[in-house]
Amino acid sequence: MAWAKQRWLPALLIPLALLAAVLVSTVQAGATPTLPPKSAEEIVAMIARTEVRAFSGTVLQSSKLGLPDLNVGALGGGQEEPSLFEFLTGSHEARIYVAGPSKARLQVLDRMAERDVVVNGTEAWFYSSADNSAVHTTLPARPEAATSPAAPDDNARNLPSPEALADRFLETMDDHTEVSVGEPATVAGRGAYTLMLVPRSTDTLVDRIAINVDSETGFPLGVTVRAKGQADPAFSASFSSFDPGVPDPALFTFTPPPGATVKEAAVTEKEAPTWAPRPKTSESSGPAGPRHPSKEVSGQGWDSVVVLPAGSAPQGLVTNPQLAQALQPVAGGRALTTSLVSVLILDDGRVFAGMVPLERLQDVAGARGTAAG
Repeated sequence: MAWAKQRWLPALLIPLALLAAVLVSTVQAGATPTLPPKSAEEIVAMIARTEVRAFSGTVLQSSKLGLPDLNVGALGGGQEEPSLFEFLTGSHEARIYVAGPSKARLQVLDRMAERDVVVNGTEAWFYSSADNSAVHTTLPARPEAATSPAAPDDNARNLPSPEALADRFLETMDDHTEVSVGEPATVAGRGAYTLMLVPRSTDTLVDRIAINVDSETGFPLGVTVRAKGQADPAFSASFSSFDPGVPDPALFTFTPPPGATVKEAAVTEKEAPTWAPRPKTSESSGPAGPRHPSKEVSGQGWDSVVVLPAGSAPQGLVTNPQLAQALQPVAGGRALTTSLVSVLILDDGRVFAGMVPLERLQDVAGARGTAAG
């Protein structure tokens, strides 16, 4: 099944480099609701037809991948990289506000600080209260068709929200996935259908995925990813509160606080990738991602492996002290193994990653003439 939607993603909003390209939620549930029965096909159709173009809510996210806690301040390499790594360890709370395809705000609530990402048309702000610093940038103008009221909500689908995660996984639905209906749930006080995705592959680390879909709007409210051999969810994100109304317009106007250090950053059209379905070939399949001329995907379905050339991996992957300690030496490089994702970093700088065991990455590297076994 093709989940084909054209998208434009502000490059600095949510970086989708290495791990976000391959990892695409304990759900806060109350009493089991009584809902009219629906088939898996009907639930998928509900998601496709959802008319939610504006919403606000609080998202609770948790990761139990076996990684050490990451000090986001030590990642280095730019303000965008903490957004990539921190959601892969521990638990987090964030507020999300979306008003159509051109306005979005993400507030990540840290223990002693808050960080904001605010997008309003072509203007974007990134602010951290920890050091009272802000980065301002002007995004490239979007194509006229993408600004129409009926256009997909790019900002909503590329925030670290249940909808974004559900959208990524639904893009992978094909003959390699068994789709069924699970027990209904209550998420954010709303009745929700549960769509179950179970990989047919025996090689992937993924056991199953549950997507909770609002019974009224068809909007994904929660996603739970379970790994093989692990009782607790490996990765989860769910709304604890959700309002499908238009947020206050003032939320999308940002003014740096007094005394804030403000830097200007430039974003070129080249840095703003377009989301599109990837052709299903033997060497190019799996979750859709930003078009990247140097990124390759080897294999099909849940066994697919992302291959990145030397120098393209986020610096924090090798410079963060805690993460570096988790890397184990292997023939030809170093490896990071978790309950859901494996990463192989070769001595020549190339990176292989996927929701597969390390042996699968080594096989792909070996097939490309690399001694990594």
